[in-house]
Amino acid sequence: FTEEIEKKLFNNEIDIAVHSMKDMPTEFPSGLGINTFLKREDFRDSFVSLKYKSIHELPVGAVVGSSSIRRKAQLLSIRSDLKVVEFRGNVQTRLKKLEDGIAEATFLACAGLLRLGMKELINPVSPEVMMPAIAQGIIGIEQRLSDREITDLLLPLNHKETMIQAIVERAFLQVLDGSCRTPIGSISKIEGENIFLSGQVLKPDGSKIISGYWEGLVGKPIDLGKMAGYEIKEKIGDSFFKKEDLSH
Repeated sequence: FTEEIEKKLFNNEIDIAVHSMKDMPTEFPSGLGINTFLKREDFRDSFVSLKYKSIHELPVGAVVGSSSIRRKAQLLSIRSDLKVVEFRGNVQTRLKKLEDGIAEATFLACAGLLRLGMKELINPVSPEVMMPAIAQGIIGIEQRLSDREITDLLLPLNHKETMIQAIVERAFLQVLDGSCRTPIGSISKIEGENIFLSGQVLKPDGSKIISGYWEGLVGKPIDLGKMAGYEIKEKIGDSFFKKEDLSH
């Protein structure tokens, strides 16, 4: 889907493309890029259920719907007894699946629910329990980098703090392979001249989590993100994602 939109940018059929940054690859096609980031919305995940109020209220063996391998791994790390099934489609489709009893619960991004005007569904999960996806809650505007007119037009929309958060978190992701098959979570915050970054990589079955916390300077977000990524990469080793640990 992103590729189709980018073709239109290349062909001058459109001037900008609006993206949810958590769904964007870390590399852009030559000549395209994102310089404009809108102020970050709530980055947390929301627990959504018609019967239960939290992960811990779910009965043993309950079925939870999610197509996110990050959420699945995080959920199983807390409740290994739960069963996670594929859950795709827009918010309305997923809610219908809950009504039909296909699953007892699901997770949706708080940012998406706020933007859809569905505040009644927001039931935030603490980032300590479920660390969000890279750049969750951030919208970026992609453009042709050579288009000065568009660059100048978008400049007032850019939220600098959000841009720094997107850069540091995406640098972390880029080092860690960044494939959508790897459960990775990250969140950053800025205080004065400092950036504080938390990140984690999980085994898909939630049986192991490698996490860390780092501090760096606002002026060097890429350096901090990469340093954090390499530190985690060193800790996980090559065998981390193998289905069977041959030492057992």
